[in-house]
Order: sequence, then structure tokens, then C-alpha cells
Amino acid sequence: MNTITQKISIEKVKTSKIDQVDFDNLAFGSVFTDHMLVCDFRNGAWETPKITPYQPISLEPSAKIFHYGQSIFEGMKAYKDTANKIWFFRPFDNHKRLNISANRMAIPEIPEEYFMEGLKALVELEEAWIPQKDGSSLYIRPFIFASGKGFHASPADEYKFIICLAPSGSYFSGKVKVLIEEKYSRSANGGVGYAKAGGNYAGQFYPTQLAAKKGYSQVIWTDDNNHEYIEEAGAMNIFIRIDDTLITGPTSDRILDGITRKSILQIAEDEGINTEVRKITVNEVVEAAKNGRLKEMFGAGTAAVISPISTFGHRDVDYDLPELEKSYATRLKKRITDIQYNRAEDPFGWRHGL
Repeated sequence: MNTITQKISIEKVKTSKIDQVDFDNLAFGSVFTDHMLVCDFRNGAWETPKITPYQPISLEPSAKIFHYGQSIFEGMKAYKDTANKIWFFRPFDNHKRLNISANRMAIPEIPEEYFMEGLKALVELEEAWIPQKDGSSLYIRPFIFASGKGFHASPADEYKFIICLAPSGSYFSGKVKVLIEEKYSRSANGGVGYAKAGGNYAGQFYPTQLAAKKGYSQVIWTDDNNHEYIEEAGAMNIFIRIDDTLITGPTSDRILDGITRKSILQIAEDEGINTEVRKITVNEVVEAAKNGRLKEMFGAGTAAVISPISTFGHRDVDYDLPELEKSYATRLKKRITDIQYNRAEDPFGWRHGL
């Protein structure tokens, strides 16, 4: 047995709250399981993880998370198949990306052993919380933040790594109407856009609220320089289908290296769908919409997997996308979810059992 697994202490709740949960009506990320994993970084090293009852965290007002924003997170899921076996989807990619974010935010890396063995121990304990209804899953939120105190502007000397779990139902966003943003930017060259840092998302809320007042549900982000290139859709990577070619922008220090994005590109190649990873201009998308060559646009991310876009707005003009019987979005989402729920073979080695 793994040495960290042997050392993880588990403090169980006296009474589970699972009987109070309506598993047929689970809003995304709003109901939390009985336990969480906590691991502290002190004196230059990560201590042994422990599993405790889900509970509030006590921090001093001078904790640096409140002042300098050292906070990163990941989003992933656990799935239960019809034989009650539990599966993770590309968990090592989540661990790798968490440490990429950690490096950018001057946070100490979490060892793979701590991440994976802590994750497995926690999910195994909370197995009963994994819903089996089609499309449902156990959402997993690993995160690290600065808990060390001090008002001096420097990295903290103490951090907390926590994993919380939230059973979630099917994530249907419906028809998404988006606005191409030409004033505000999500990230900039040399910035932290490629990291899953909390501040990246906080900075998105205000422009998204402005778009919502105009009747749009999300913003399509463009480059920070001239707002010439399409980059992301809300908190998701974006794919654009022109004719029969699926296009997405290259990753950079402005664009998150999405795990769903990588999976879509791999599956599209496997399916014989022509893909291009290149910069795509706003003008190219608008012209394709005008001449009928724009077939699909969709966001890609952990929560929804694929979220089709029905309409995009640009300079006071709305462009509706066609409703296709056999869309790439539907086809690719089925391939991914069939792998995640162990309904199909996994030729890529992405699925990992508990």
C-alpha cells in the first residue's frame, strides 16, 4: 500500500447528511458531501493529508489569500458505471495543470502522490454520494490558497490544499447566446491566463454582467491587443466549425490548456474530422456566418463537456447558427461521455478506475 495512503487520517462525521439530498434535482456545485481532504504546507513542506468532516475554514484576517490573491483550483469528476465501479477522467492531467498554475502563482507544487492518493481516499469514502443517473457525476474541486499571514507583498509561507466534492446532475446550459467582447480582456500576454487562478474568473464577472444586461448569457473573449482574435468562451475553450473543419485557437499564456479541449482534438482526429489549431479572427467568423459557412460554435470544459452556442452578437448584430441534425458537438460529446462512464472502449488511456 502507498505510504501516504497508510498515513492519511480519517475523521468521519457522526451522522451523514446524504439522506437530506434530493439526487433527482441536483444543481451544479451547490450540495457538498460529508467530508473533505485537507493538507497544510508549513515549514517548507507539505504535511500528511487528512480527511475531516466538511466544515468552515478558520483563517486570520491577515491571511495572504485575502490580500494578494494566491489561489488556484482544478475541476474534475468521478463517474459510476452500471456495475458500480468508479472512474476518473484524465486525473493526472489535472494534477499536472494544478502544478503549472502553482508555479505561475508562486505556490509550492503538490506532489502527485498527495494529490492522487488523497483524491482516491476521499472519493472511496464518499462513494455513496456518486449519482448514477445518466449525465450525473461527482464534481471534484481541488484547490490551493495562501493561508500564511502578513501584509507584506510577497508569497505566503503557509498554504492549504483542499479537495471538496459536490454531487451534480446533468449540466444543460440550453441554447447559449454569446457576445464577442471588444473592450474588456480576460488575460494578457505575459499574464496568468493559462493558470486556473481564482482572479482570472473574478475578472470575468463584470463584463459578463454587462453582456447579460444586453440579453447574452456569456462573453466570447478576444485578444487583449486589438480584440482581433477569438480566444475563449466564458470560462471555456471555444471551437468553431467552418464548413467541415473544426478550429480552435492555440494555447498560450492567455489561453487555458483545457483537458476537454485536448480530448476533443484527439477524438476528432480519431473520427476523421478535419481540425486546425490556429488563430481565428473575429472577421473570419462573422464572414463565415454571413455566407452560410459557419456551421457550429461550442464551448468545451469539465462541467458541461460541450456547450453549443446558438447565437453570437458582434457590433449590435446577432448571428444565428444553424440547427444541425448531426452536429460535431453532439458526436464528440457522446464519444467523451461514453469513455467517462465506461460505456465504450478507451483507446487513449484516459479512464482510470478507483
